[in-house]
Amino acid sequence: MTDVQPGTDAEIQQDRPGTASTRRVVLMGAGAVGATAVLSACGTAGTSGTNPNGTDFGDNPVPAGSAAAEGGGDAGGDTGGGGTGNVLVATSKVAVGSGVILDEVVVTQPAEGTYKAFSNVCTHQGCKVSEIKDGQIICKCHNSLFSIKDGAPTSGPAGQPLAAVAIDVDGDNVVTAA
Repeated sequence: MTDVQPGTDAEIQQDRPGTASTRRVVLMGAGAVGATAVLSACGTAGTSGTNPNGTDFGDNPVPAGSAAAEGGGDAGGDTGGGGTGNVLVATSKVAVGSGVILDEVVVTQPAEGTYKAFSNVCTHQGCKVSEIKDGQIICKCHNSLFSIKDGAPTSGPAGQPLAAVAIDVDGDNVVTAA
């Protein structure tokens, strides 16, 4: 009489075609799917994407203090320039002590008749600012606050001011400086 000993699980399942260690395969597959999801969430497809606040990152934000961002950024009234630049916003849309956030810039009116403009890209990590409240330009990504007077950081992790944008007032409009 011969003694028949069953083999290991792997040997037994190898004898049956089409049966692998089902539990092991399912767990490894689930682990691979989870790892793929984590890695794809961390990856970037390019330089643009979506911020946590739902706005897009700028493709090439201008760092604070760069040559492209230099300019007065101060318009103290009607310059009578007769169409000196592209219209950004009507002066009537910019409340005193507040401002408006546009596609590329923030236009503020810290004092009656004085208009300022800044890049709307936060200097902390490139998110776009999302609100103006109580004399502050707010970036909700990491709670940085900037002054509507000069774009200087007043609170939060941002250490550099928002880049100034040169503007003029042409009649009833705030325009880019020529």
